Amino acid sequence: MYNLPRHKENNPKNIKEFIGKYPFAFLSGCDAENKPIATQVPVFIEEQDGRQLLRGHLMKHTDHHKAFLHNENVLVVFTGLHTYVSATWYSNPHQASTWNYMSVHAKGIIRFLEEDALVDVLRMTSLHFENYDHASTTIYDNLSDAYKLRLLSMIVAFEIEIKEMDTVFKLSQDRDAESYQNIIRKLREQDDEAGREIAAEMEKRTKLVFPD
Repeated sequence: MYNLPRHKENNPKNIKEFIGKYPFAFLSGCDAENKPIATQVPVFIEEQDGRQLLRGHLMKHTDHHKAFLHNENVLVVFTGLHTYVSATWYSNPHQASTWNYMSVHAKGIIRFLEEDALVDVLRMTSLHFENYDHASTTIYDNLSDAYKLRLLSMIVAFEIEIKEMDTVFKLSQDRDAESYQNIIRKLREQDDEAGREIAAEMEKRTKLVFPD
């Protein structure tokens, strides 16, 4: 991760909101042979007894499950929308183009939970993604007992205690005011959700980047 102070997000509220908006994360670690492994799973952040925790579930007996049983150190990467930024939009266009994006990296210790916790995670996950529609046929409480019994035998819940959090919110903070505003305008003109969202985020941060 690029460790440039001007590209950091230091507001805990903004970081938590970002994780909540983009919960489908890369969960990675190393196996018994020190080979890298990774999977993508939805995870949710919460606070408990002064600790920041990530909760989710994954399939048992997979390469990543076995690796995390062997090595409890994990990295969780949350990524949002991202977009190309052309140097032709700068006040001085004779330089390299770049990429604007937002990302949160959480390092921590994973542990696997008992079945009661798995039920809580599945209930929380299904309700969240079904927009808390308790009548939805796919939320955990509306599944048949036979299906739930089979499901619970195949997956396991986990909890990650976050030990270190880092961010990159690279949003052209290193550009002059003219370039910054032109980038926003060019991104808004694109028929692309990512460009428009990055432009909106840049617009929100204008006074922070250029306080004068």
